Amino acid sequence: MSPVLGCVADDYTGGTDVAAAFRRSGLRTVLLFGPPRAGTVVPDSDAVVVALKTRSVPAGEAVTASRAVQDWLTGQGVRRLYFKYCSTFDSTDHGNIGPVADALAEAAGARLTVVCPASPEHGRTAYQGHLFVGDRLLSDSPMRHHPLTPMTDPDLVRVLARQTPNEVALVPLQTVERGPDAVRSALEELAASGVRHAVTDAVTDDHLDTVARAAAHLPVITGAAGLARAAAALAATALGPAGGTALGPAGGTAGGPGRTSGAPDGMPVLPAGPAVVLAGSCSAATLEQVAMAREHMPAHRLTAHGDGLAEALGWLETHLAHEDRVMIYSSAPPGQRDSGAAASLEAALAAVAARAAELGAGRIVVAGGETSGAVVNALGVSGAVVGAEADRGVPWLHPTGRETRPALLLKSGNFGRPDLLVRATETP
Repeated sequence: MSPVLGCVADDYTGGTDVAAAFRRSGLRTVLLFGPPRAGTVVPDSDAVVVALKTRSVPAGEAVTASRAVQDWLTGQGVRRLYFKYCSTFDSTDHGNIGPVADALAEAAGARLTVVCPASPEHGRTAYQGHLFVGDRLLSDSPMRHHPLTPMTDPDLVRVLARQTPNEVALVPLQTVERGPDAVRSALEELAASGVRHAVTDAVTDDHLDTVARAAAHLPVITGAAGLARAAAALAATALGPAGGTALGPAGGTAGGPGRTSGAPDGMPVLPAGPAVVLAGSCSAATLEQVAMAREHMPAHRLTAHGDGLAEALGWLETHLAHEDRVMIYSSAPPGQRDSGAAASLEAALAAVAARAAELGAGRIVVAGGETSGAVVNALGVSGAVVGAEADRGVPWLHPTGRETRPALLLKSGNFGRPDLLVRATETP
């Protein structure tokens, strides 16, 4: 049976996040990194997630890559597409959310698509078209200092309107609270009036369920992992018991490092070997996690000056020989960052990851979407089985194709509890 749901994600941690949401909802899910290669064979599954690295590239490149994946997914039999971006709507006035959503909708023949970055379980809510992070407007959150995509405007309609020539309008919370029929009627009215993008308010998971039901007829919908979870739950219900469990089975714990040794459902176990944390995100959540991790394991700060990479590699080789967990990080608060060095730091952390794998690391934990993309590419990982979640939306990944690869935990910068890096590196 062909997959019922396909997803294009704009970064690697976003792909793992939405794959975990699909899997948690009961869909057998395959996760691929980068554009699928010629001859790629997808196992029997209900959903396929393709994680790209397009969030910060030029808009034209993002459109081309996303459309190629859409065509590939269509060739796999997928008839419904989810475009996944960050719950903080990371983008600039040039894109890439608007241009990619336009291209995907046009290719699918969709007059209208839904735009819903809300993810209440992660503290992302939308009210009156404004995006909140916790109890603060997006523009008052640490995202205003993001080095690549500083978010200084919380008005989603206004932000998106600067990225697309098509009409953008709001489906307000009052309509959402009246239920799926009311929202669907609103969507139909907007489509008839020429609106292409319908931004939908949502402050609870029930609101996301309502939006998912109302938009079930649309061939392309867009959002963060919250709406993805709701859409997947609908798909799993439609499939019924024959849909089976996920690849590997849904579940896992959020309280420990994620090991499920001896579980009868066949959940992959974490391999032996030391754990290495590589942190490149400068988000407030990651900075807090890095600070706590420094209290529990040897840590080295990577800088872009001088022989920073050589120093980091030497430090890694020395400490990994007698430590069961270590951390190398470039994360730093505003005012302490290596200005203009983000790309070189990501490349350096990726080189450290490759060396850690050669030295026998059993787990590599990565903090930051751009850093995760660089690490996955450096390790040559093209696909993975989605394992247990160490925190909500942060699953362990067990790369396919080569048994010697370490397990990966790819963490979006803003995700996870303060002790995530500590728990993820504890001895199973």
